[in-house]
Amino acid sequence: MALTTYTELKASIADFLNRDDLTSVIPTFIKLAEADMNRKIRHWRMEKRATANLDTQYTAFPNDFIEGIRLMITGTTEFRLELITLSELMDKRSENNASGTPRFYALVDGSFEVYPTPDQTYTLEMLYYERIDALNDSNTTNWVLTYHPDAYLYGALSHSAPYLGEDARSQVWAQLYQNAISGTNMEDQQAKSSGSGHRMRIRSFG
Repeated sequence: MALTTYTELKASIADFLNRDDLTSVIPTFIKLAEADMNRKIRHWRMEKRATANLDTQYTAFPNDFIEGIRLMITGTTEFRLELITLSELMDKRSENNASGTPRFYALVDGSFEVYPTPDQTYTLEMLYYERIDALNDSNTTNWVLTYHPDAYLYGALSHSAPYLGEDARSQVWAQLYQNAISGTNMEDQQAKSSGSGHRMRIRSFG
C-alpha cells in the first residue's frame, strides 16, 4: 500500500489496526504523532530563515517557531546576538538600562527580548526550527511523510494503543517509532557532516 498522502496514511493505520470503525479518531492519532515529532525531530528540512525589523525591546516569535538556532543583526555590519538567560539579561538591564545596538537576547513570553534596547531600526535575521506542516484534507503531504513515512505510521499507531487498550503491540510500535525518529535525526547529522572528509594530523618534532 502506498504511503505518500494523508488519505493513504489514514488507510494504512486502519489496515495495521485491522479496524474499519476508527475513521473519526485516526486523525487524532496522527495529530498526537505530529505533536511528538515536533518535540523530538530536529532536521535541516525544518530550518527556516526569516527577517524582521528590530526596533523595540521585544520581538514576537514567528507563528511556526519551535526553537531558535541563530539570531543576527544584518546590514552594514553583521554580527550574531548572544543568547543568555532571562536572569542574566535582567541583571544587565538593572546595571545599565541604556539603549544602543542589541548584543544579547533571551526568550520570554513568546518573544525575543534584546539588550540593549534598540536605539534605531535594525534588521534581525532569524534562523530557527519551524513546526512540521500538519497533515489534513487540504495539506495532504509534507517532508516527513515523503521521506520518513514510518515516523508517521508508527507514531500514530503508538498513540492508538492507549485508546484501544493494545498493550501487547504498544511496545513494538513505540520501538519502531523511536527507531524512525532516531534515523531521521541521524540523517540530519550525516548531511551536515558529510563531505568534510578525514583531516590528516601532522605531528611536528623538535
